Amino acid sequence: MFFGKTKQTRQSDRIPPNQNVTTKFPVLHAGNVPYYEDMSKWNLQVYGLVDRPMLLSFEDIKAFPKAELKNDIHCVTGWSRLDNVWQGIRAKDIAEKAGVHEEAGFVILHAEEGWTANLPLSDFMRETSLLAYAHNGEPLTPEHGYPLRGVFPHLYFWKSAKWLRGIQFTKENHPGFWEKNGYHMRGDPWKNQRFTWD
Repeated sequence: MFFGKTKQTRQSDRIPPNQNVTTKFPVLHAGNVPYYEDMSKWNLQVYGLVDRPMLLSFEDIKAFPKAELKNDIHCVTGWSRLDNVWQGIRAKDIAEKAGVHEEAGFVILHAEEGWTANLPLSDFMRETSLLAYAHNGEPLTPEHGYPLRGVFPHLYFWKSAKWLRGIQFTKENHPGFWEKNGYHMRGDPWKNQRFTWD
């Protein structure tokens, strides 16, 4: 975990300031890793400022058009992993099916054990934003968010919440867990937006 400002450096056009490339896929989280033995007990709630609230099973998620995206990810702790291939569904497809209200400006991602992450609706709706259930052709491991996680590669990776259980559309920008503990409300790695004061 970082505390305080870091020296401004730029390694390449693909690497944001103060990041170092790794070929590993570090596991970072607080709390417990959930394990699902019976997927019939898992669901994803879509609610808030929408015309059609939804309670989606994993089969419902898999029934959306499949998307596959290749991208780089950047962790706020300083590592970047290049050329990840994710399989899942586009986040905007969920929003469009739910019918998000015009006054909605933000999204709150709800994960297991009450964890949350916030992001602007415009970030959620990007073509590159994904709700992923597989990485590099294999189902997500429990440590990396099985069965479903967010993937928002243009933001620091803490915004890509693991173990998703709810997507809430709101008018106001409510800080998530890490944002309440000093992390930046947006988290743009290219602007080095790691902490509240950045």
